[in-house]
Amino acid sequence: MNVFLKFDRSLRRNLLVLFCAGLSFWSSLTALLPVLPLYIEDVGANKQQIGMVMGCFAIGLLLFRPWLGQLADRRSRKLVLYIGTAVVAIAPLGYLVVKSLPLLMVLRAFHGISIAAFTTGYSALVADIAPPQHRGEVIGYMSLVTAIGMAVGPAIGGYLQAGAGYTPLFLLSAGLGFLGILFTSQVYNPPIAKVTTESPSTDRFWGLLFSPRLRIPAIVLLLVGLAFGTLSTFAPLFIKATKVDLNAGLFYTAAAIASFVMRLTTGRASDRYGRGLFISISLILYSVSMLLLWQATNASMFLWAAIIEGAGAGMLLPTIAALLVDRAQPDERGRIFGVCMVGFDVGIAIAGPFLGLIAEQIGYRAMFGAAGGLTFLALLIFLTHSSKSFPASLRFALGRGRDAYALK
Repeated sequence: MNVFLKFDRSLRRNLLVLFCAGLSFWSSLTALLPVLPLYIEDVGANKQQIGMVMGCFAIGLLLFRPWLGQLADRRSRKLVLYIGTAVVAIAPLGYLVVKSLPLLMVLRAFHGISIAAFTTGYSALVADIAPPQHRGEVIGYMSLVTAIGMAVGPAIGGYLQAGAGYTPLFLLSAGLGFLGILFTSQVYNPPIAKVTTESPSTDRFWGLLFSPRLRIPAIVLLLVGLAFGTLSTFAPLFIKATKVDLNAGLFYTAAAIASFVMRLTTGRASDRYGRGLFISISLILYSVSMLLLWQATNASMFLWAAIIEGAGAGMLLPTIAALLVDRAQPDERGRIFGVCMVGFDVGIAIAGPFLGLIAEQIGYRAMFGAAGGLTFLALLIFLTHSSKSFPASLRFALGRGRDAYALK
């Protein structure tokens, strides 16, 4: 982390305050991760209904992320951060009073706006203020908020719910969200650099999404989103169904610790060796973790699956973020993040009902095997289509060639 010592005092302070806002946000969000599927089950939902309610989270993501990306570019990254922290603070209070499945679906969709807003504003702002020569490294370090939040939040949430019930947990989640609002108020949002030359893509949503520079990252995120949505929705229920002596919060904490370790080194390494190599490795790790869950019968297998998945996520998400920055002009970063992450959002949205139906028919175990097949498909697509030709794609994906779509 010596790179931060090279920055002036005001930049270090701004990054620190932004990091604290992110830590509060992710701790609030992930404290509910091991608990909400169980809460929905207690309300009276079956496997598919649990998947549908949890999947509604992505409806808010899908509907609002493109608009929030435009808002971040045209108005302010900070305004979008405010929206994200406000929603993550308000939504947990709704779980205190909502008991019916239809209203829970609406509340989950509202809750989904939080991550659409915060991740878009946060990613664009970090890219704005990071020096170009250290961009991948800074993005990697600043993405540690997700890993730390994932380590702290689920552990606290799982044990608080087990010891005190749902109400204190929902209040804690709301409190962390309001703390995020306070930190956001102290963030400095520098003016967005305007590009006078013609942008290499249209401003329209579908034009951006299907442009060569974004199409493959979006597909990869879609397939990984399916696996991630399956994991976040059904891992606690699978652990419970197998009668393994393991708190679901520890599963997510193990994943987060592995993600933390990977994020410490991946950003700097991707600056040096290229983004493609680390995206390929991350997809291999994701596939292995899903297949290990497919075979899991004891606590150690579940924890190893969590560690490998965390390593994959810790490598994939910051590297994809750096890849998108490489391919975007400064005044379109918000839209680029918003549009490309739609793939991830769609994956999360359909993972619950689609793979929940598989779980209803043939069980959780086969469902995770299917998720492993999807992440392996993402790897094959990236190896063969990540650049302008098959040979160039293979070279880029293996760290032997440059990114043909990078703007610098």
